[in-house]
Amino acid sequence: MALSKNTRKVLKVLARRGAPEVLFALSRGTSRFSDLESFLGLSPRTLAERLRELHLLGFVQRQAYPEVPPRVEYLLTPRGKRVLDFLSGLDEILDMVQEGKR
Repeated sequence: MALSKNTRKVLKVLARRGAPEVLFALSRGTSRFSDLESFLGLSPRTLAERLRELHLLGFVQRQAYPEVPPRVEYLLTPRGKRVLDFLSGLDEILDMVQEGKR
């Protein structure tokens, strides 16, 4: 069985630096860019790229408020929560595989 083009696209994004960490950070609740930046320790450029990619995949919602100064918040979508559940399950499976090698 071959992976679909969409599956390969999603896996490629999830394998990029910081992508899983952004999802896990957003599982704690709505966050602003600066909060994510300080919590994750990613460069502003890397964080902006990951947020944009995850938003385009429908995993992260970007909420901009028409205020001065501008305020933008990020939160997980239901699809993002499902991906996070998948990653957590994968982590458990990989732990079991690792234990079996000992």
